[in-house]
Amino acid sequence: MVNREVLDAIRVRLQQAADPVRAAGAQAYMKSSMPFLGVRVPEVRRLTAAAVARYPFDSAAGQRATVLELWRNAEFREERYAAIDLTLGKLVGKDLTMLPVYEEIIRQGAWWDFADGVAGRICALLQAHRTEVSAVILEWSTDPDLWIRRASITAQLKAKGDTDPHLLRRVIEANLSDPEFFIRKAIGWALREYAKTAPGWVSDFVAEHGDRMSPLSRREALKHLPK
Repeated sequence: MVNREVLDAIRVRLQQAADPVRAAGAQAYMKSSMPFLGVRVPEVRRLTAAAVARYPFDSAAGQRATVLELWRNAEFREERYAAIDLTLGKLVGKDLTMLPVYEEIIRQGAWWDFADGVAGRICALLQAHRTEVSAVILEWSTDPDLWIRRASITAQLKAKGDTDPHLLRRVIEANLSDPEFFIRKAIGWALREYAKTAPGWVSDFVAEHGDRMSPLSRREALKHLPK
């Protein structure tokens, strides 16, 4: 079921594009125990897309299995970026069985690049399966795992007019007292993005919760709103 041709093509092309000097800097910047190859993210996306175009998936199950194979057996961080890139496409874009895959990526990746990397995919699933995914996101908002909680907050970043404000309110309120930088940043980011669609809602939310919000969250939320 695993698309071995895609995996082989991705690994070969990543090795060919490797830059040891850049790899060292990237690993230090990301504070990663997993080594880098030094391939820029846009190039990872390009070569991953090229591999899929040459060796297309014939089923959602095969695509999902290939994603997990690459993710679980990655030796370099760019291979994990490629695994996330493999989650694109019509076969799995609205496939609810991808949600546990994204959860695994967030929990095992345990850093902002992986958690944020699947946020848009979770958003797409939320739009396609609002009842089921909303329930999961609410559970995530109080999960002990920092990155799962962050994902619950950033899950609607790309929703714009399709944002569920009630869900957004609940996941943010569940995390307002969290002192963790990555949670406070996520709260501000989510509110800042929604302010582009519903500035009045965000202004009212900040006015209501301002005494509980961190300065970072409040500053980010109001960044593009009138003083």
